[in-house]
Amino acid sequence: MIFADFARALAQSVDPRFLRVLLKALALTVALLVAIWFGAGWLVSLLPDWSFTLPWLGEISLGAPLAGLGLAAVVLASAFLMFPVAAVFIGIFLDEIVEAVEARHYPHLPPVRPLSIMETLADALGFFGLMLVANLVGLVFYLFSGPLAPFVFWLVNGFLLGREYFQMIALRRLTPEQAKALRRRNLIPIWTAGVLMAIPLSVPVLNLVIPILGVATFTHLFHRLERASA
Repeated sequence: MIFADFARALAQSVDPRFLRVLLKALALTVALLVAIWFGAGWLVSLLPDWSFTLPWLGEISLGAPLAGLGLAAVVLASAFLMFPVAAVFIGIFLDEIVEAVEARHYPHLPPVRPLSIMETLADALGFFGLMLVANLVGLVFYLFSGPLAPFVFWLVNGFLLGREYFQMIALRRLTPEQAKALRRRNLIPIWTAGVLMAIPLSVPVLNLVIPILGVATFTHLFHRLERASA
């Protein structure tokens, strides 16, 4: 059934409302990362040119190597942060995707209480913080799990994606207590959907598109599980 939910989401991927969210999230992600790069470059330019003299070797300068290491660290951090950052921005525009799915597939549903920009931003930032902390902690396990590292990444991020996206979508139509109870009763299918969403996140470009399809998939999953529990 999860694959059927994804197939319905994929069939709607050319919806202009989906494409608008993708373009906005992509533009904001690139703008933020470029700002980080320029900021890091400016900070590196402020580093003093540390140097010392060694016998037979002469003067040794550490300024250039340290600057190179700093910029390399920024590039690696940007690659690591690209998905969480894009996920935050897509989370901000989550309502637009869910509304497009419901308008096409569930037109009989009553309107929902619109969330304020502050509520949406708080949810998105909370999601980003949770993903960032979990992945930083998980990085220790990634380093020591060898060939199992991708599976650890998929399981950790799959759990987080499933939990957060399902919760955000459910809260549009249920109370927090109802949404949490429905999520807990259906932990396995929600986690499975999250893992299937996390697997393509390692692929550049796809990791910007997948969150949109993920929101649409979880919208179908939520309505299916809610009907089943009624």
